[in-house]
Amino acid sequence: MTPPQQTSGQPLLPPTPAQTVGPFYGYALPFPGGPEAVPPGRPDAITVHGVVYDGSGAPIPDALLEFWQADPDGTRSGAPGSLRRDPVTGGFLGRHPHVFTGFTRVATDADGGYAVHTLAPPSSAPYLAVAVFARGLLHHLYTRAYLPVDGAADDALLGRLAPERRATLLAVPGPDRTYRFDVRLQGENETVFLEHA
Repeated sequence: MTPPQQTSGQPLLPPTPAQTVGPFYGYALPFPGGPEAVPPGRPDAITVHGVVYDGSGAPIPDALLEFWQADPDGTRSGAPGSLRRDPVTGGFLGRHPHVFTGFTRVATDADGGYAVHTLAPPSSAPYLAVAVFARGLLHHLYTRAYLPVDGAADDALLGRLAPERRATLLAVPGPDRTYRFDVRLQGENETVFLEHA
């Protein structure tokens, strides 16, 4: 290897190799009960599940997803209660048992899968807003998971999309009040992502 050349009396240093530190989503951000806006055994609970894929179609084992949604009555203001702390120990106290916050946070597992337990969204806002954090993303991505509830077909965003693009936002119903919603970051059938100004 030849030594770096000097310019104006200062040695020219070789470039520092690029390194990626993190992501640390699975360590710092998930919290106990994060994927459960409601207990899974609640009779009106639904489960939204799926896999997050990269551009080559491989599952991403270290992504983090956040979901926000309106209350079933249509309220969009949310409510505190997801991250309650014990006033004595400062430890995590758990979700408030009688308050629906409309917020869940879940890390993907080793196979890129996730599952959240929540309530069906109202017809006035028939979707779950989704933020995706993953390795290789300089900024998180926003999308929506539309459930087949009344009003979904009339949604303004869905109406502006071509049918093949619209399909990337539609959760597929399964048995026992489950819905499958996969997120594809790039490539064929890439999920529609939204810009927020």
